[in-house]
Amino acid sequence: MLQQIDLDRGLRLGLEELGFKTPTSVQEQVIPAALEGHDLRVSAETGSGKTLAYLLPGAQRILAEPVDRQAGALMVILVPTRELARQVLKNCRDLIQKTPLSAQAITGGADFKYQKALLRKNPEIIIATPGRLLEHCEKGSADLAWLKALVLDEADRMLDLGFRDEVLKLAKFCGEQRQVILLSATLKHKGLGGVARELMDKPRTIAVGEVRQPHSSIHHQRILADSQEHKDKLLVALMHQGGFTRALVFANKRINAQRLAGLLSHHDLRCGCLHGELTTEERKHVLAQLRDGKIDIVCASDVAARGLDVKDIDLVVNYDMPHKGDDYLHRTGRTGRAGASGLAVSLVSASEWNLMISIQRYLKLEFEKRALPGLKARYNGPKKTKSSGKATGNKKKRSKSPADKAKSRSRNQKSKGKPAASKSVSSDGFAPLMKKKPKT
Repeated sequence: MLQQIDLDRGLRLGLEELGFKTPTSVQEQVIPAALEGHDLRVSAETGSGKTLAYLLPGAQRILAEPVDRQAGALMVILVPTRELARQVLKNCRDLIQKTPLSAQAITGGADFKYQKALLRKNPEIIIATPGRLLEHCEKGSADLAWLKALVLDEADRMLDLGFRDEVLKLAKFCGEQRQVILLSATLKHKGLGGVARELMDKPRTIAVGEVRQPHSSIHHQRILADSQEHKDKLLVALMHQGGFTRALVFANKRINAQRLAGLLSHHDLRCGCLHGELTTEERKHVLAQLRDGKIDIVCASDVAARGLDVKDIDLVVNYDMPHKGDDYLHRTGRTGRAGASGLAVSLVSASEWNLMISIQRYLKLEFEKRALPGLKARYNGPKKTKSSGKATGNKKKRSKSPADKAKSRSRNQKSKGKPAASKSVSSDGFAPLMKKKPKT
């Protein structure tokens, strides 16, 4: 496919440096359409090569037309997290290293004045989180008037994080002739349609494969647990078993991710922690330690689930079950990348059983049962299940608290001796018949 494109020599050399040989399915479809200048709505699974699918045509379009190097940004890539921004920046710089183009990342958590100085150098490509770039636009330190391409990467995640208004405001600073490429794990996400209508002109839709289909190279297992204490023992035992190069452990809350990192470190396991409260430098340090082999395990909140691209992650553990199937997909998508095999293990308590069943049905997969020697749970699944596999049970009526009972008694005392109010509705559910007024 690329042989048929009159690609800039510098970009071809960059692709060689990256070891690029054969385009993925999404690249085969997106690159030609993007080079033609069409607005695009793209959905494809995690790890399918979406980043290069928009970077390559974007850089090529900039290089193909002579432009004023002092004209400001020519391509902006909006991403939901700092981690993803750093990853896209690395991929971009690797691609354009043999060209005269430059790229910078503008994200929250970094010094504003330093970023202002970077923008004065007029990088052609900016990778940014919406809030921080909007701040630069409003203060006049970023110029998007000459923009050729606006990319919304992980658009569904940006909406989940509440960036809709920032994205729409940023678009008003962009030139009217810009191309818009929207990429998402699913195009059915609530709110994406509205954003597309606001920003895009007759967009083409490209959906590669089944959006909700997990990587075929990932093996999915579940281990039942009786309690948090039992989960802790299972996690430690699982990590001590080894058999992995690098592992990610996901918790739903930051405080739990921190606790688990401390737990594993206490058991002589080389572990770090990654969550949204860390500074940019602290996050970089943790990821560098993982890449350099100084630690083997990272306990993380969902901030690490998207955009994190570390080679040789072959084990993902869900200490807490994610709340949605898409979140499970993004967590486990950190392993089994580029055709490599991976293992995803979920620790499931009784309160998480129905959640696990929902995720299985949503993703059309079934977790393999697994138990660790000496740590088999007493809980063996629900006694009764529905046809869906979810647990059944009678909902217990909530008993009134002492305070509620006291309020009820007080109301009864106040109404004592007063005539009862007339009923507006009869026992059969219909309004009572109205008495006819006597004729005068």
